[in-house]
Amino acid sequence: MRNNQHYNLVARCLQWMVDNQSAQPDLAELASAVGVSPHHLQRTFQTWAGVSPKQFLKSLTREAALDRLVSGNSVLDAALSSGLSGPGRLHDLMITTEAMTPGEIRKHGQGARLDYGIGNSPFGTALVSWSSRGINFLGFCDEKGSRQAVEALRSQWKNANFKENPDEAQVWLNKIFHGSDNKPIPVWLRGSPFQLKVWEALLAIPEGAHISYGRLAERIGKPTASRAVGTAVGGNPVAWIIPCHRVIRRVGELGGYRWGEVTKRAIIGFEASRAA
Repeated sequence: MRNNQHYNLVARCLQWMVDNQSAQPDLAELASAVGVSPHHLQRTFQTWAGVSPKQFLKSLTREAALDRLVSGNSVLDAALSSGLSGPGRLHDLMITTEAMTPGEIRKHGQGARLDYGIGNSPFGTALVSWSSRGINFLGFCDEKGSRQAVEALRSQWKNANFKENPDEAQVWLNKIFHGSDNKPIPVWLRGSPFQLKVWEALLAIPEGAHISYGRLAERIGKPTASRAVGTAVGGNPVAWIIPCHRVIRRVGELGGYRWGEVTKRAIIGFEASRAA
């Protein structure tokens, strides 16, 4: 619960910083805008992000986004050329992925038992769903609402048997965001071959680096398919685990995000501070 309270304050700070980014506001201005003392804001923000609000603000600037985009391209090229083209380490988390078979996809989850629940994450409340084969859905609720997240889950698995399990959901969220003792976290993906190829490429993007939609299309051998790549990125069923938030526009702008722009900025800034 404490992480969620921190994020609620941080989310308000992020929105205000985005709106006033060009002025490069100092700590006192930011604290006044969100109605807390500078000391309380500094302490809370430092606890959540590991850096000060001023340092975090730098990660939101257009110039920084451009730098990360360039870095992302070169690092990604090096990773792929060395054979890293599939599931691997994602920050301190290890994941293993398994795709549904075409037959399973046609059944829309018929016969599958899916547990789900809403709990706390470093980026506000989150909805997670899983089966005996692994995590099959992860989305954030604070900006778009929990109802939309649940609807997205149910629409993707129309014929599955759902059971609400909030206690176990929090256990899964803790593993995902705070470490799993180096035990792989399984992910069960439902997607077309093209989507799976895009999501696999996303897993090769290191934390703190970013890539454009066009560059990602080139990486999967489809240089003219930027729009289709964007659709596949937007359809990522497991936010954060498959890092679709690391795809930004070529001009250096962060672009849209299924779960809200403030959430995307929070994740990018959080990873940038850790990478630094």
